[in-house]
Amino acid sequence: AGILDWQVAAAGVAGGVARGLIEAPFDAIKVAKQVEQQWGWRMLFRGSGVTVGRNAALFSSFSVYRDWMPQLVPGGMSPFWMGAVCSNLAWLTIWPLDVVKSQRQSGLFPNQSSFALLAHAYRDGLLHRGLGPGLARSTFANGFAMVAYKNIEALAHTQLPRWR
Repeated sequence: AGILDWQVAAAGVAGGVARGLIEAPFDAIKVAKQVEQQWGWRMLFRGSGVTVGRNAALFSSFSVYRDWMPQLVPGGMSPFWMGAVCSNLAWLTIWPLDVVKSQRQSGLFPNQSSFALLAHAYRDGLLHRGLGPGLARSTFANGFAMVAYKNIEALAHTQLPRWR
């Protein structure tokens, strides 16, 4: 089996790409509003490549961590902690991409590549900006989302056969 199930990682990448394509224009508007810029139709996909890449890495990381947890934690974890821990590990894995994504979407760095933005953020100690609030949000949002997922999954297993 190996340490990494490529199918789990690939499924995460596919989910992340799909979400990134949907999320990118909305996220671009959000960031434009946050940096007090007027948004227009032409800027809807500004930073979309970084958003799609970030989401692909985020979802893939989450999927891999979720696949690994049963082997790493004897006796398992509650659904809340499974969602919280795996999502926070995924965010920690890709956080620098999120910093670059926000900078790219802001439109404040039009002539700099994503790699240059990443190098600048590293050099100036900006790679961890917003990490605390991001992880706090992730803990609750993804912890409770996993609880809901597991409850619906259990309900489906018990109720769907009777509904057929």
